[in-house]
This record gives sequence, C-alpha cells and structure tokens, in this order.
Amino acid sequence: MTDGLRAEGFPESDVRARARFGAMCAFPDPGCYGQALFGADPGRAPGDLLDELRLVPPAFVPHRLAKLVELGREPGYWDVDLDTDVGGLRSTLPVYLSGFGSTRVASVDLGLAASRQAARLGIPMVVGENVMPVDGYGRIEDDTERSLLGRISAYIAHALDGYGGVVVQQSTEDADAEVWNLVYSDPNVRPLLETGRLAFELKVGQGAKPGLGGMTLLDAAAGARLAGAYTIDPIFAGGRTVLRSGTPGTFTEEILRQQIRLMRNNYPRARTWVKLPPTRDVRAAAMVAWEAGADAVTVDGAEGGTGWAPVAFLRHVGLPLGECLRRIGEHPSCLLVSGRMWEGTRVAKSLALGANAAGLGRAALLAASADPENGLVNLVECLALELRMLTSAVGKYHVGELSTEDVWSHEKP
Repeated sequence: MTDGLRAEGFPESDVRARARFGAMCAFPDPGCYGQALFGADPGRAPGDLLDELRLVPPAFVPHRLAKLVELGREPGYWDVDLDTDVGGLRSTLPVYLSGFGSTRVASVDLGLAASRQAARLGIPMVVGENVMPVDGYGRIEDDTERSLLGRISAYIAHALDGYGGVVVQQSTEDADAEVWNLVYSDPNVRPLLETGRLAFELKVGQGAKPGLGGMTLLDAAAGARLAGAYTIDPIFAGGRTVLRSGTPGTFTEEILRQQIRLMRNNYPRARTWVKLPPTRDVRAAAMVAWEAGADAVTVDGAEGGTGWAPVAFLRHVGLPLGECLRRIGEHPSCLLVSGRMWEGTRVAKSLALGANAAGLGRAALLAASADPENGLVNLVECLALELRMLTSAVGKYHVGELSTEDVWSHEKP
C-alpha cells in the first residue's frame, strides 16, 4: 500500500476521510454546523415525480365561464382566491412555515425573523421539536428570545387578525418535558387559544432522517448539561463537539390512535396535527391518523429538513415527496406536505396531487437570512403570484380546485 494508490470510478476521497477520521465522516462537515442548511439536494432530483410533472391548461374552461358570470367581466389571474384552511387554521395562501427545531442555524435571529414575517403574512408557523429541552421554555431563562415562548411571542406580536396560528411540535423528549401542558396553560398563549389559532403536532418522524430522532451538534459543556435527557456521542475529533441524539419514538397503529385521542381529550381547544416521515406505509399511517380525528397530517418528503442528519440518510433513505403523494392518493382530510418548496410550481403540483398546503423550510430561512425584515414576505409574495397565474392558466379560480386533471407526466397514457 502506498499513498499513491488510486481507485478509478470509486469515491476514493470519502474512503480516505473515513479511514483517517472514522465515525464522524458519517455526517456533513461539522465545521458547517450552524451556518449551513442540510437536507437532500435542493436542486432538480432525477426521478422526482413532482419535477417531472407538467401543469397542462385545457382549451375549454367552464370554471372560468362561471367566474365570468359571477364577476360580470372576464376574469384574470388576480381573481384567483388563495385563502386556505391549513389544518383548522385560516391562512392567506396554501403555505405554512415548517418547524425549525433547536439546531443553531434556525435559532434566535433567523428563527425570530421568520416567525415575525410568517405572522405578518398570515400563514401558520410550526415550532419544531426539542426547542424547550435545549433552549428552555422562556419564563425565567436569561435568553428568552431563543426559548420556545420567545418564538411564540414573536409570532403573536405580529399576527395578522383572523389568520395564521402557531403549531407546537412534540417529540419523545418534548413529551418528557411536558411541552404541550406548559403551552396550553400559559396565559401568554391565551390570545391564540381564544381565537382558535393554536395547534399541537405529534412528531412521528421527518424527511431528513426517517427512523431516527432529532440530532444537533453541541459543545462539550452543553452536551454534559443535556446528558440526562439525550444520548450524547463524542464521535467528532478533538472532543470539543458532541452529537446530541433524540429517540424516534415507538408507534404502532393502536399507539398512534391512542396518542391522538389523548391529544384531543387533553387539549380540546387546540387543533391536532400529526407529522409523518416518508415511509413505505405512509398511506396506512395517514389514514390511521385521520380516522382517529387528526385535523391535519403533515408528510415530510425525503427532500425535506433543515437540520443535522447523516449523509447516508440525506442521499438514500426515505421516499421522495412525489411518491408519498402518489401512494396516499385520495384521502378524506387535510394533507400538508414539505420538501424542496420555494416557488409556485412545486406547490401547485403538490396541491394537484392532493395536498392542501405546502411547508417552507430551507427557503424560509434563506429568505430571512437575505433580508431579516422582508425576505420571507418577498419570497411568499412571489410564490403567491405564481400560484395565481398557474391556477388561472388551468381555468380555475381557487387553489383548492387544482386536481390531477391539471397535471401530466410521461408515464400517463
């Protein structure tokens, strides 16, 4: 063996890195943590059903005729109605802010900027897992803005009357910390409860790492502080950075049913959401959740996620969102989806395949980073314009009317 040994057509540099540094190479470069958004390749993915679909307008447009009669004039794209019920929360368009958890890149400045702008836009915001166990609840902590209550309060302060809402996600570790109990009983959250704009989301899994719990990198001191609540693994060279891992939770059909029943009984004034990973049995899991009374099921495609995940999962684990939508097919209730959403066409195609709304994750953080005051607002306004144009082009005047007749793929006869 010599240093000059080469292996043509083989990931030689990856192998050499693993030979030198071991298990830490299963993850992205830890030096990027807190400054990079992770998840599957945000570009066009080969074989992605949503990318391959085309929206196809018809020649005959009876919906447009009905709109013409209603308005007494020829309708245009500006007449398309985007108002949408998103899991029991009224939204100005079929979009919501996906859950940002406790990862460093989404905390404090960017997380709060996105919260404020989502509130101004009148779209719901999900607060992701592990925020309270890692950053505190926010009543007595010094860093209240970083806390769970800090994110909720930022949204409430800028909320658009009658629109939006806050969805608080709970993982296994959040349940141990009684996150939902604290939020539901907090007087600071009463404005949301009194206006029907609070929801709780049970996390079954996520797109970036289906089958695994939440993961973040911490300094050794923070890892020692959280060792009682999480698994702390010092796999990174030097020992100054550790991997904090949560558990994925254990679910069967009956466990999921009982969890939803408990949510509905214990928090009757809050909406009930369930977040599913892109699993092979995604339809069966969604149907169980809806039949048990969930107001919304969120499906996170393999493209989804902003947080820390093993490279193998980002590249090779989980179904693409388009395949999840194909497998779910017709369904009785509200379906929310996320995964590489940033512009109108992907959202429109998802709606045509049965989704009710789409979540903005990495795109929202990037927009807030580009302009902390108006970046997300500008991004969503552009997306809304595209949605109106695309919906009008297929002869319809409410985004909820988009359906499979409006899309084509080369696989169709």
